[in-house]
Amino acid sequence: MRATTIHAPGDIRFEEVPDPVIEEATDAIVKVVAGCICGSDLWPYRGANDIDSGATIGHECVGVVEEVGSAVKDFKPGDFVIVPFCHCDNTCAHCTAGVQSVCDNLGFTASGQGEYSRVTQADGSLVKTDGRPDDALIPSLLTLSDVMATGWHAAVAAGVKPGGTAVVIGDGAVGLCGVLAAAQLGAERVIAMSRHEPRQEIARAFGATDIVAERGKEGGARIADLTSGVGADAVLECVGTDESMKTAFAIARPGSTVGFVGVPHGVELPVRRMFQKNVGLAGGMAPVRRYLPDLLERVLSGAIDPGKVFDLTLPMSESAEGYRAMDERRAIKVLLQP
Repeated sequence: MRATTIHAPGDIRFEEVPDPVIEEATDAIVKVVAGCICGSDLWPYRGANDIDSGATIGHECVGVVEEVGSAVKDFKPGDFVIVPFCHCDNTCAHCTAGVQSVCDNLGFTASGQGEYSRVTQADGSLVKTDGRPDDALIPSLLTLSDVMATGWHAAVAAGVKPGGTAVVIGDGAVGLCGVLAAAQLGAERVIAMSRHEPRQEIARAFGATDIVAERGKEGGARIADLTSGVGADAVLECVGTDESMKTAFAIARPGSTVGFVGVPHGVELPVRRMFQKNVGLAGGMAPVRRYLPDLLERVLSGAIDPGKVFDLTLPMSESAEGYRAMDERRAIKVLLQP
């Protein structure tokens, strides 16, 4: 098959690689209908993560089941499915506790930017739709494989409650989905920290009541003004840098929680402030399968349209341009089609 591969920082190619095959009885092979580039894919692209030269890349996709292993009972070839980026059996002790992202049989999508992808725990991971969905729904369904579920996890971890004030740090696709999640969970005020007008427009469409363009101390002062000096009831940290984490704790009101889903890079926690202000930290890698049924229903009912985060669609053969566009902030999130 053809798939996107990474060879070195900035070196993305679309080339022939071996087809994924059934390796375990619990596996399924999915023919990708749509994949996309994630903000976390930019870490290795920029050289911040180690690279296995020539490895396939891409962990978000939806598609049609092509083949299943002998132990797979709930899916068959032809089913249209959403593929969580983290695969789980959905039966182990961690899964039943709602933390499917640390399943005893954890696996990951490795070729979501290719023609086919292997799912290691098909019955526990996949969620199917009732037949092939309309093409107009594909972008929103694709977000459920990661970014919408991850934004939702940030809001849940932060303890967003009806009537409260939530602040979202980060205006990438995950941050914007965090805005949507906070609004859906009933926050009366949703403040999006964003300096980019196109992203601000989506944030407002998703339910942001206020936009704060300032960063650092200036951003903290602006949040203080908007909250009458109290701070945020819930903070969603959707970036993963030391600066964003410091901002999160600076604007969180005493007794609140920072929900973090940005992959940490160089983060040092302000433990003394956390202690003195009784501000907690929760979150981490999103247990996508936990949230999928609810989010799928919200998409199908029209309650949410997270597919708005895609502002550029390219053929997979042009995935390198998609990476450049996101790296240069010319695109929020790039959808790739085989």
